[in-house]
Amino acid sequence: MKKILVINSGSSSLKFQLFATDGNEYKVIIKGLAERIGIDGSNISYQKEGEKKQVETIPLDNHKTTLKAILDILLKGSLKSIDELWAIGHRLGHGGEYFDKSVVIDDEVMEKIYETKDLLPLHGNAFVYGIEAMKSLLPNIKQVATFDSAFHQTMPKEAFLYALPLEQYEKYRIRRYGFHGTSHYYVSNELRKIMPSAEKIISCHLGSGSSITAIKNGKSIDTSFGFAASCGVTMGTRCGDIDAYIPLYIMQTQNKTADEVNQMMNKESGLWALSGGYSDTRDIEKMYNEGNEQAITTINIYVHNVIKYIGAYTAEMGGVDAIIFTAGIGENSSFLRQKICERLKFMGVEIDEEKNKLRSQFVELSTPASKVKVYMIPTNEELVIAQDTYKLCA
Repeated sequence: MKKILVINSGSSSLKFQLFATDGNEYKVIIKGLAERIGIDGSNISYQKEGEKKQVETIPLDNHKTTLKAILDILLKGSLKSIDELWAIGHRLGHGGEYFDKSVVIDDEVMEKIYETKDLLPLHGNAFVYGIEAMKSLLPNIKQVATFDSAFHQTMPKEAFLYALPLEQYEKYRIRRYGFHGTSHYYVSNELRKIMPSAEKIISCHLGSGSSITAIKNGKSIDTSFGFAASCGVTMGTRCGDIDAYIPLYIMQTQNKTADEVNQMMNKESGLWALSGGYSDTRDIEKMYNEGNEQAITTINIYVHNVIKYIGAYTAEMGGVDAIIFTAGIGENSSFLRQKICERLKFMGVEIDEEKNKLRSQFVELSTPASKVKVYMIPTNEELVIAQDTYKLCA
């Protein structure tokens, strides 16, 4: 059995999973989360298969010290020695037009990754930190990059090209790229295993970052994220779709710099701004149920924006066979799933209220009479990364 470590680096957190595989079955040996990297009170929580969760409070100054600490944890029973580690798979955000599939990381690939990292203002640098740290700690091990944007490289030109002077695309490669592709690919592929007749699927990856994708015959044909991961539906701290002139107007009238507007749009907007300082939908739902007017407006805006994309993609594909809810909100918020599906009754959507109470399970939420099938499917981006890593390194 080959052992593959999958890493998903964030700016102040890092998820990891260690898989054992023969190329057919993939068993998770241990998985965990390092939190508050570079911040006081940092810790690593982890859980081995069949055992209780453990937490180690440990200084995590940067991604290199974090990954060194994770390797030390793996050597406490999950690996006999570091030589047992066969390959490493990384989640990367932006592959530009360079990558439509996962690749083994070499100097040429790293050069292209550096070119595209600034296109993701929240996560671009963090993804790179994980690779650089592992190259420093384990320079001889094969590393693979799986790109969130790769799945969307099948979009037709009418979906990805913006109505800007063509030089902006031809010279500067400004276009719609889309993200969360690994998640959209995984859940749609899982659905097609049990519903092969589903030719037209709308996948709703709803979390602190959210995107919605139209999938036709297994391929992405349109998605709500664009050149970067700031547009589309309202998100935790990101504004989603706004008039393109607004950032310019703010800069002109409020004497703000581009960096300040970028900070506002990505870290000070979205649900956090609308609700008065709450980005977690659980808090906002509680306030909604207490009759808080600000929370009610926030939820209504969120549902409104999700509905717009589902409606647009249904029209774009000429119908829809199935809608998928996935990711943190999609898998856990029965409240928001209910709100969204209530607005889809005109399409013949009916969901079972008892099934909708479930969380993070692969389950059909729709009733037998529903004209459009609705599913909750837990995403598993780490498994896709492990599978791609095995295929490329075998």
